[in-house]
Amino acid sequence: MTSKPKKPYRDFPLYAHRNGQWAKRIRGKVHYFGKWNDWEGALNRYLEDRDALMAGREPQRDAGITVGMLCNRFLTAKQRLVDAGDMGLRSWHNYRVACDHIVAQLGGRTPVSSLTVEDFAALRSRFATGRGPYALALLVRCTRTLFRFAFESHLVPTPVALGPTFKPPSKSVLRRLRQSRPRRMLEADQVRVLLARATQPMQAMIYLAINGGFGQEDCASLPRRCVDLKSGWIDFPRPKTAVSRLVPLWPETIASLELAMPRRPSPRRAEDRDLVFLTTRRNRFVRTLPTGSHVDTVAIRFNRLLESCGFNRRGLNFYALRHTFETIAGGTRDQIAVNSIMGHADNSMSDHYREYVERDRLVAVTDHVRQTERDAADKLRRRGVIVNEDNVVSATVACVTVSARGVRATAQQSTGRARKEEEANGST
Repeated sequence: MTSKPKKPYRDFPLYAHRNGQWAKRIRGKVHYFGKWNDWEGALNRYLEDRDALMAGREPQRDAGITVGMLCNRFLTAKQRLVDAGDMGLRSWHNYRVACDHIVAQLGGRTPVSSLTVEDFAALRSRFATGRGPYALALLVRCTRTLFRFAFESHLVPTPVALGPTFKPPSKSVLRRLRQSRPRRMLEADQVRVLLARATQPMQAMIYLAINGGFGQEDCASLPRRCVDLKSGWIDFPRPKTAVSRLVPLWPETIASLELAMPRRPSPRRAEDRDLVFLTTRRNRFVRTLPTGSHVDTVAIRFNRLLESCGFNRRGLNFYALRHTFETIAGGTRDQIAVNSIMGHADNSMSDHYREYVERDRLVAVTDHVRQTERDAADKLRRRGVIVNEDNVVSATVACVTVSARGVRATAQQSTGRARKEEEANGST
């Protein structure tokens, strides 16, 4: 009787069975992959069948495109959109993360045609582990896009059945989550303190956020050619939705931009030469690195400002200023004008026929928000905080309560420090 051969190398995954074949026990059952004299062929067959066997499925050979092949083709197609400027690099990396999870869970060698509803139920469970509803919803949407791509690209003959449970969290779940959290907005008097404490260019960005509902990406992508300080208007489509947006500027916003724009450093990259704002390292304030890391310098600096003012809590960040603008601007009861300034996408039939929104309606919205902000300044004066015409605060007491809701801002400034801050802000 021929003796059993030794493994061809130490980490060889199969063992020599007495029937003359290389074998492996998977899920309690012994599977055979080829004769002793062809260990390389047995190894290749094992690698082809491994994912299906470990998932409890019968291996299918020559069953069409595999999960790994589909992910590669999908990401290549999306990369072409990035190269053409039709999709952002951050969106591509979101798809990449989803594909990594899909391959890890379903197996890269698994034929798409063999996937079952139970496979997608297990995949959704993997997505949900350690993630909140919004992150889960993003991964589910990316996955549905991937398998819709497979059918629309004729890579599979029929649509892939994902099952009735492979869906994003329901709207009621998202609403309950939002209701359990504090309101994501800043009070008007808090905004006034932040403006007073901020230096350039952060102060100008805060003005854009509370004056026109700008987010971090809006500020970081704003080109100089879209800013007309003489007439006091910004004509700049929102980067996220490409919706046309016309924003009337407050006198304070114009003055702050006039201070910030000349101080901008020269750009590191030629494509950034027309931007209004650049970091001290001459980069964009919001960018996605080739590694997929997302760098948001606006958020980082604003969070430091919140902390210095004593306003930091969960839910408060730079984007909360956009929530604040929307909430206060709604008091005008002209939602069409508010949506126009916010750059909201509106797929209604009325929006299809609406060619423009009158400028006086837009001005009425921003004037309403400005008046609310000015009323906050009067409240601060009554509470012992002096706000001058250049939006520089000089605290006359060590600790000042700046919000009727109990939010306290520590304003421990000496007269000398206040004067230095005035000089740093270019104020007189």
